[in-house]
Amino acid sequence: MAGESQTTTGYIQHHLTNLTYGKLPAGYERVDHHGHVEKLETATWTMAESGAEAKAMGFMAVHVDSMAWSIGLGLLFSLLFWSVARKMHSGVPRGLQNAVEMVVEFIDNTVNEGFHHKNPTIAPLAMTIFVWILLMNTMDLIPVDVLPRVAQLITGNPHQFFKVVPTTDPNITVGMSLAVFLLIIVFSIMKKGVIGFIKELTFHPFHPSFHGIGILFAPILIVINFALESIALISKPISLGLRLFGNLYAGEMIFILIATMFGAGLALGIFAGVLQWAWAVFHILVIVLQAFVFTVLTIVYMGMAHQVEDENQFDH
Repeated sequence: MAGESQTTTGYIQHHLTNLTYGKLPAGYERVDHHGHVEKLETATWTMAESGAEAKAMGFMAVHVDSMAWSIGLGLLFSLLFWSVARKMHSGVPRGLQNAVEMVVEFIDNTVNEGFHHKNPTIAPLAMTIFVWILLMNTMDLIPVDVLPRVAQLITGNPHQFFKVVPTTDPNITVGMSLAVFLLIIVFSIMKKGVIGFIKELTFHPFHPSFHGIGILFAPILIVINFALESIALISKPISLGLRLFGNLYAGEMIFILIATMFGAGLALGIFAGVLQWAWAVFHILVIVLQAFVFTVLTIVYMGMAHQVEDENQFDH
């Protein structure tokens, strides 16, 4: 799609590179797709024309395609559910209303099973996470060349980068998991107080004693507890984000590898078509399952944040 002369390796790398906007440093030598070299006299904000340029832009670079698709699909989700809510009726649901009611009932049951506290925020949070991730994951079922090719035709650049699956970008998945992590901290402090939250990090899993000779070992146990609990706490957003990214990235990679077979002759192209169909059918399960896993773990983590243990145990 990025040119008939492109190698298989170049094809794969092209599909895995985001459309990136960032700042190139002064003195950077740019090489465009025609082979022309331009040396920047001053630091310049621009779109990256190669993977090397995207890397040179550093931490402040923005993946425009991932941001656009994630925000756009989030708005689509909000619009669809708002439209259904506005036209909701008590009769037999049909079409989109029936689908929305099924999702709402499914999330409501999941929250009731995994969250045993009172917080009206958890159910809407869980539904937003599930539907939003499901929509982003579903973009993986669109043939890998279709939307990038459209972007190339619109821009006139045959080498235009354009990724269409936001959850194959760790910036998106880890960003969502960090938002969940922030809520864990906020709800923990709200329910347990600052002192209670600190005690949770420093008095588990080994309960220090402040009586007799135990007071000599209490500081050591507190440090060990803090190290262990901090690792456990930080691992939650990391595992959430990387699990979702890894599964969707692997799925997208397989679609890209299958797509490279279409240019290898008629027989292999037919075989690739069968493989693509089979993988797409199987991948539907992955798409739904990964959205569900992220949602369920979020509900479980919210429940743990709301759990207040008996403070008398800290007195022993």
